[in-house]
Amino acid sequence: MQWSPLARSECRTVLTSKGAWILAVLIVLKGFSPTYTGWGAVGQNITIGYIQIGVSLFLPIGVLLLTYQSLISERTSGSIKFLLALPITRAQLLFGKVAGRFAAIGASILAAILALSGIGLIEHGGFSVLQFVETVLATLLLIGVFVVLGILVSTVTQRTVTATALAFAYFLTDLFWDSIVMKLYTAVAGVPVDPYNAPASGPLFLALRLTPGGAYNVLTNWILGVGNSAELLTTVYIKLKPGTGINAFVVEAAFESGAVPWYLHPALSLAILLAWLVVPLVLARRLFTRGDIL
Repeated sequence: MQWSPLARSECRTVLTSKGAWILAVLIVLKGFSPTYTGWGAVGQNITIGYIQIGVSLFLPIGVLLLTYQSLISERTSGSIKFLLALPITRAQLLFGKVAGRFAAIGASILAAILALSGIGLIEHGGFSVLQFVETVLATLLLIGVFVVLGILVSTVTQRTVTATALAFAYFLTDLFWDSIVMKLYTAVAGVPVDPYNAPASGPLFLALRLTPGGAYNVLTNWILGVGNSAELLTTVYIKLKPGTGINAFVVEAAFESGAVPWYLHPALSLAILLAWLVVPLVLARRLFTRGDIL
């Protein structure tokens, strides 16, 4: 494969940087959070739950920061002219960038997952291998999504400051997505949204899971058998536990007496993640191969 030397170079660049390993350490520190709530939700599979908890905050912004300069730095240094002179197409160059960054970041995150798994194995004993593998695959898909988004940002911007602003704008949007959706729903439907007693609205719950992080939580909650929600597994467990209440959007709690719309099936969260992977990649390829990238 003609793009493989470039991919290996990108992979080495990321693996030898501090950023990828700082991200891995942060995921371990964030993920390892043994609680009675987590144990009550999934028992010994709380070790797998540590993965979901660990990647929830730091992975999106971490991966974006490790990828958003991949092409901008080449333009700034002038090395983009050297890369374009190589006997590969622009599409192959872009794919080499994506593959290399994904391999490196994926390796560092897998190291974090193995560390969490080792800690969990010592603390809690064995866990479901099948659910562990499925959760790891879902996490790798999420990494791929943010690698592609970072490459897209690097493709459409000419300056580092602009790319940085876009990366943090996305992070803040994702962080406050629930609030944004609630305000939009209230404005459109004219009905205030109370997360403590959420309305049984299919469009509302669909909107809440349209972000990569929301779709990932829905998918991993489904894998772990916790519930149908874009919230973290511990929050879902508290929401569904009899006699307790919490501000959270959980399908089983909102649709107690009615049929759940088909498009809220957790399996469709996989389609949402795949869309986040494919659409930005196609857009980045189109812009990179047809636009002026110098």
